[in-house]
Amino acid sequence: MAYVPGVALLAALVAGCSAGSDADDPAADSKPGSPTVSAAPPGKYRTLPESCRAVPLSTLKDLLPGAAGLSEEQQEKVYEGTADVTYDTDRKVGCRWKSDAPDASRNLSIDFERVVSYDPAVSDDDRARDVYAKKQDAAALPTTPAGATPSETPSGSASASAGGTPSGSPGGSSSASPSADPSGSTTDADPDEDLRPRLLDELGDAAFLDDALTRAGSTAQHRTVSVVFRTSNVIVTVHYTEQPARVTEVPDSRELQEKAQALARQLDEALSD
Repeated sequence: MAYVPGVALLAALVAGCSAGSDADDPAADSKPGSPTVSAAPPGKYRTLPESCRAVPLSTLKDLLPGAAGLSEEQQEKVYEGTADVTYDTDRKVGCRWKSDAPDASRNLSIDFERVVSYDPAVSDDDRARDVYAKKQDAAALPTTPAGATPSETPSGSASASAGGTPSGSPGGSSSASPSADPSGSTTDADPDEDLRPRLLDELGDAAFLDDALTRAGSTAQHRTVSVVFRTSNVIVTVHYTEQPARVTEVPDSRELQEKAQALARQLDEALSD
């Protein structure tokens, strides 16, 4: 019986050491049956296209008509474009083109941004949705429906501030009936067509169009149509600008919007291939 206390003491010491080892083991903190948190899935795109080669030559010729009158060597330089300076071509790339003609100059730019989430609980697509939403909010698209009367259009809408018109299309024509455009000619406006900044359908996962008419000092007015769309974790931006040589001329919204949208759809299809 004299040895019983010693055996009991030894058992207590062994139990204490075992408990201490469990406390130092990181795995001891996990409880049996607790759910395992998996990382959010990565985005569809891991790389970006070469921006200055992303636009077909035939499209560039259509968007930059002023280059047609140049020499072959000068045309090649125009269509070659100028790549944006970037330090990570897998995250952000862009290219710029410009052509001058006696009647007007045109500028084209495209930008690709691949969004990556560094939060394992947030997917690349969700992070891209947030980035795109901020761009859309910054555009301040008008909320009135197509065909709204001037009194229905907010005074702070993008079309009113950019084009200097109270409502209707950025070109300044009413959508209700034939009217004279700023250049003085009369056009038949389609009552079902809304040329104001707006959301776009069937382009990427989400898209919008912005249209801004501005004038700097005494120079001619220039119009910039921007199309921004998101497809998975990539956001694409197209800027298409025209500046007439004469101060009295106003660039046409319809033509610029149609061409900018057509290019955006080409880029979307190329990304999907």
